[in-house]
Amino acid sequence: MTAKTQQLLNDKAWARWLALVLIASMMFFAYMFVDVMSPLKSLLEDKLHWNSASFGTYAASEYFLNVFFFFLIFAGIILDKTGIRFTGLLSASLMVIGAAIKLVGISEWFQATAMCGWLDSWWVSFPGSAKMASLGFMIFGCGCEMAGTTVSKAIAKWFKGKEMALAMGVEMSIARLGVFAVMWISPLISGRFDQSVLAPVAFCTALLVIGLLSYTVFVFMDRKLDRELGAGANGVAEDGSDEEFHISDLGKILRSKMFWLVAMLCVLYYSGIFPFQRYAPNYVQETLDVSAETAARLFSVFPILAMVLTPFLGAFLDYKGYGATMLIVGAVIMTCCHLGFALLLPAVPAVWLAVTLILVLGVSFSLVPAALWPSVPKIIDANILGSAYCLIFWIQNIGLCLVPLLIGKTLDATGGYRVPMLIFASFGVLAIIFGIWLKALNSRHNYGLEEPNVKKSDAVLAAEAESAEE
Repeated sequence: MTAKTQQLLNDKAWARWLALVLIASMMFFAYMFVDVMSPLKSLLEDKLHWNSASFGTYAASEYFLNVFFFFLIFAGIILDKTGIRFTGLLSASLMVIGAAIKLVGISEWFQATAMCGWLDSWWVSFPGSAKMASLGFMIFGCGCEMAGTTVSKAIAKWFKGKEMALAMGVEMSIARLGVFAVMWISPLISGRFDQSVLAPVAFCTALLVIGLLSYTVFVFMDRKLDRELGAGANGVAEDGSDEEFHISDLGKILRSKMFWLVAMLCVLYYSGIFPFQRYAPNYVQETLDVSAETAARLFSVFPILAMVLTPFLGAFLDYKGYGATMLIVGAVIMTCCHLGFALLLPAVPAVWLAVTLILVLGVSFSLVPAALWPSVPKIIDANILGSAYCLIFWIQNIGLCLVPLLIGKTLDATGGYRVPMLIFASFGVLAIIFGIWLKALNSRHNYGLEEPNVKKSDAVLAAEAESAEE
């Protein structure tokens, strides 16, 4: 009877997995919006007169405020001070506002306004429509990256001592399903509306509103959990700990060598994935000499294996461990795939080879994130976990902001994708080095990165000990 009284909301499997679905749906719609214009690069060049450098600058703008105005640093402080409820609603709202501004920027109505004419009058190589779209993408990016850290902390809270890696894996799979979906939906909607760029962006903007509503439902569930935990009204100390966040605690993060190794591995790995995603449909289109729609559909297979494998890898991490090893293996696979894109596919431009390389890259995209994010709570205290996630995201965003600019300028300078693909491969090589370093340090100091996440109960441990004695 006492056990039933003491059972928390997140102890009920249906409740914690429902909470996961609600917050993951917000990220699903966010991932759709991030890549909604990736299959439309050629169309943007024809209709809005963007070149590769313009597209690269637009892609980089998502991270501009996060990096150069330190928004993610403030986001981490906001998250640790106010909790996942306020921060999640704020991030979802910023995504909707940013999406609306971007929608206005690419509209025919805006291009006929005096404001667009004024925007066209300076930095003439970067069209006014691209400037306005980039402004919206900046604001969206603030919300999206803040949402990513908030979701990570929310999962760490709701699945602490339970299936945390599996939950993070499922969330990532749902989010990546957005990439698969938008690669099909964006060209389809564009074609139905006379090759419109506006229509698919408008559709994904509407989905972001639905994501805001789904997170609102989660807020009510989380408030109930905090009442059971005895947390304050603002949801601080959401893990049930009595320790509060202090600004001075940031020094603990910055002094941690393990934190910096995880952060560097993160920025190198994701710099080889997300910027590549922006250019991949166009790369496939040019390398295989197919239509933009066909190229987008071929690349849409990228997240498929990641979606399938990530939950299983999460479960493996929960019960078996080997997280540091998985980080290294994932980096090796990414490096090999980008070398294949740079050297092998141009020599053998076959659809089956392209699909194989894209699918295998998806395997890498399941290995690294599944192991990376659950490792952070093992090296950082719970009361500063939000700030730690945001600092990692901020460092990651530096790469995600600068790399698209580099790739866009390299494309315009070289006229082909070989050098950009070799740049992506070099990020993988560096990630391998940092992964090996991380594993060596973990072995020396026993941070538990190779250990399972699900802890055995005292009863189970006692039973095992008794069995061993017998």
